[in-house]
Amino acid sequence: MRARASVLAILMLAGTASRGRAVDVVRFLREGVEVKQADVPSVMRACHVETIELEDPNYGARKRYRACRVAEVFAFGFGEPPAALGQADVFIRAWDGYDKPTSADVLAEPGGWVAFGDADRSAGDALRWAPLGPRAIDPGPLYLVWTRPDARHPWPWQIAEFEVVEFQKKYPHVAPAGLPRESAAWHGFEIFRGECIACHAINREGGTTGPDLNVPKSIVEYRPVAQIKAYIRDPATFRYGNMPAHPELSDIDLDALIAYFRAMKERKHDPGRSADPGR
Repeated sequence: MRARASVLAILMLAGTASRGRAVDVVRFLREGVEVKQADVPSVMRACHVETIELEDPNYGARKRYRACRVAEVFAFGFGEPPAALGQADVFIRAWDGYDKPTSADVLAEPGGWVAFGDADRSAGDALRWAPLGPRAIDPGPLYLVWTRPDARHPWPWQIAEFEVVEFQKKYPHVAPAGLPRESAAWHGFEIFRGECIACHAINREGGTTGPDLNVPKSIVEYRPVAQIKAYIRDPATFRYGNMPAHPELSDIDLDALIAYFRAMKERKHDPGRSADPGR
């Protein structure tokens, strides 16, 4: 995982130096092995590019994009559409370390598109995007969008990789192994897997845009439980940042997350710590 992240970092720096954002390259992998790598023009030539219109919850506005259906992009990269992969786990990794797990059957649902540029700002092969959010993010080179918005659907931008790999194989030290499946810790794990792991890691496995929540110390070892719950529900009441609010999580859900963090505190896995500089 670290080797791949290093490659991404090198490519990102090269692209940032020349274009002001990530390079226009996307990789397709199966269980860590690259199946195909292509630049955006190659992806666009391999599928039917259309102009689509949708309500974009990230912009909070109606937008028009030049895009291809997710099924066509998958067929180009993997040789088969997501519908052929059943319920296989799929990870969508962004250039900033965001690593969103979803499933092939979700990506096979109607309305999924891979956008290449803002239709109202692009001309010919010159793809452009409107700045996104207060930090004026450039969502390129690829942005997954939906013409049928649903909370279950992922909307990652700056996509660098699509990987088909079993969740347990990619992140073998994230689940609360040894506890009954009906336990609160497993309920918390499912919430963490769906809502948190794209940004946060446990035992250095997960997204890297936010801090690891288990090593070297678990969050429950240095933050009061009441504060953790309040922060998860509404981070902006503590500080301004990029973490979204989670008003939909019930008190039972938050209790389950705490149970998960406590369980993982007893299951730390940090083999690379001694090799880190300064340790």
